[in-house]
Amino acid sequence: MNPSIQTPSASGLDIASVWAQGDAVSHTVAIVLLIMSVASWAIILGKAWSVWTLRQKTPKALEAFWDSSSVSAGLEHLEAVPPFRDMAAQGQGAVRHLESHQRQGGHLDAHLPASELVTRALRNSISRTTARLEGGLTLLASVGSTAPFVGLFGTVWGIYHALARIGATGQASLDKVAGPVGESLVMTAAGLFVAIPAVLAYNTFVRNLRLITGDMEAFAHDLHAYFTTGHPLPTPQGSSKLRPVNVAVAAGGAA
Repeated sequence: MNPSIQTPSASGLDIASVWAQGDAVSHTVAIVLLIMSVASWAIILGKAWSVWTLRQKTPKALEAFWDSSSVSAGLEHLEAVPPFRDMAAQGQGAVRHLESHQRQGGHLDAHLPASELVTRALRNSISRTTARLEGGLTLLASVGSTAPFVGLFGTVWGIYHALARIGATGQASLDKVAGPVGESLVMTAAGLFVAIPAVLAYNTFVRNLRLITGDMEAFAHDLHAYFTTGHPLPTPQGSSKLRPVNVAVAAGGAA
């Protein structure tokens, strides 16, 4: 091997050498990118598991709910899909609330139609669930949009070091500028490495959450029909087994 040809490590272009040659500014940029990467990957892994689990379990859980003999029994089948369980429980609670106030009298809710109370309860449940499912997406969007510029700042700082070294030594040889230029290239790559997964994950989660929201709105429509008319809508597999209820009563035990 020709001794005049140096390996990247010997030339000071490995990661450890780049870190050793950096100053407080470049170190700060690298730490910021590391924190952004760790935070985004934590959100990506956690949300990917929850979204995948929800998408996989929802069809069977909803089918089991509509095949139940009562709302209370159906809620047990929705334990694996908390957003849908909360929605059904909120709708059931709204009708129970109306029934209680109608018996007691003297409450404003007693003069509201069941349809309005159920609609309000289901809408609030969807809003809260959507906000919870969207948690972390703002961070992913922020990381995806700012990480390249943080890396670019490190790139500019590395080029500045290279120019400063040329000005101080009066030489523009490769051994004088390789370190600062290598540092700037590493910062550029680090910024892209942090940003690209965050952007891809954000777009994927937005699409999946849109599908989940669509399923929730369809389920809310079916629940509204059931709680206000007393009869479940027909399912694609045929008539639902869920027992009819009185319009003013959605309690599973009283159904």
